[in-house]
Formats: sequence, structure tokens, C-alpha cells
Amino acid sequence: MTGRSPTRLRRLVVVGVRTHLLHLSRSGVELVMAVFSPLVYATLAVYLFRAGGHPDRLLQAAVGAGLMGVWSSVLFGSGGAIQDQRWLGTLESLVIAPTRLFLVLLPITFATALVGMYSMVATIVWGTLLFGVPLAPASPVLFGPALLVCVVTLGMLGAFMASTFVLLRNANALANALDYPVWMLSGMLVSTAALPDWAQAVSWVLPTSWAARAVQAATGGGAVLLPAGVALLSGAVYMVAASMALKWVEKRARQAGTLALT
Repeated sequence: MTGRSPTRLRRLVVVGVRTHLLHLSRSGVELVMAVFSPLVYATLAVYLFRAGGHPDRLLQAAVGAGLMGVWSSVLFGSGGAIQDQRWLGTLESLVIAPTRLFLVLLPITFATALVGMYSMVATIVWGTLLFGVPLAPASPVLFGPALLVCVVTLGMLGAFMASTFVLLRNANALANALDYPVWMLSGMLVSTAALPDWAQAVSWVLPTSWAARAVQAATGGGAVLLPAGVALLSGAVYMVAASMALKWVEKRARQAGTLALT
């Protein structure tokens, strides 16, 4: 790696995130999902927690609904980005470009995670203004860093998901199937203790599970640094796996001729 490589990589990520944020801002479907879905999640979560006799956990309910919105944004954004590139006829150009495809996909997933952060802000503001949810996290100093760790971790997992979407002509079909199971297994809204033993075992290998634990601990009390560290470490492992998998995916897509839409 040359001395200019870190600078070029940083510029690639910054420009890629900015470009994709502008692209997402022009998509009516993305805007509708980003604006309204988190509010629906937050409303249902607050009513469910109140009906269940847990009025003291309303802030955790709002935060959990926000995490669900962030994950949905990353998942559908990553799948939609690959699909958009295929429809526009630019996916082949991205694959054969000198820059590795993994580095091209990484800013896309981080951009969708940043868009998803609106979900977190919206659910908290919506719950505070409409339902009187007290905005008093147990660890106010660590709450912001925990949210940042969550965004980075979700972006890492999104990069891993996006590496498989290259092979699929209809990536959104896979995204639809992965939305509900991942946020359930991650304990974003409901504790994983309520899941079967085999499902709890699966949750231990998901970086989103540890990121959600860090955010929920910062909200309701508990250890924050340990789950945040595990989330970043496991997310890095998924990043390495995504980079390796994408090399095989590129080769397989070229052999099968599945890069183009037709």
C-alpha cells in the first residue's frame, strides 16, 4: 500500500457516501419508507409496551423501533442499490473498474445506514412529543457513541449482504426475507431471551445483536463498552468475509452471466 492509498480510500468513501445520499434523496420510495415506516414502528412499539405493563421502558421501545428502521434502511438500500446499478447498466462497469467492487459497495451501505439514522431520531422525537416518552437514557454520555457504533456495525453487515446481492436479479426478494428475522434475532425490540435456544445461539454471531445490546444498555442501563466492542470486532470479521466472498461472487457472476439484467 502506498502512502497515498489511505487518502484515496478516504476520498472514495466520502465521495461515495455523498453521491449515494444524493441518489437516495431523489428516490420517492426510499423517502416514503424512511419518513413513515419508523413512525409506524414507534407507535406500535409504544402501545405494545404500555399494554404489556412496561411504561418504564417506553424509551427503550422507541430506540428499538429506531434500530428496526435503521436495519430496514440498510438492507433495502443495499439491495436496491445493486438493483439500480443493474437496471442502469452500470454494474458491469463497476465490476471491471480498477477500484475493487467491495470498496465501491462499502460507501453505499454506510450511506443507507446514515439515512437510517433518521429512523432513530424520528422515533425518539415522535415518542417524546406524541406519547410523552421521557428522554432520559441511563448513560447519556455513551448513548451517542453507542448509536455511532450501531451505524458502523450495520453498515459492515450491509456490505456482507450486498456481496451476495450481486448474484441475484431480484435482490429485493432476499431483502424482504431477511428484514424481520434479523431484527428479531438481534433483539432490537424484543429481548432474545424470549427466543428458542437455537435462535439465541444464532443471535450471538450477529454483530447487529451486540450493537443493539450496546444501544439498549445505554438507554436502559447495563454494560455498554463490552457489547459495543464485540459489535465492532464481529462486524470487522463480516467485512473480511464480505471482501473474500465478493471475489468469488464476481467470478461466479461472470461465469453465469448474471451481472446484466437481460
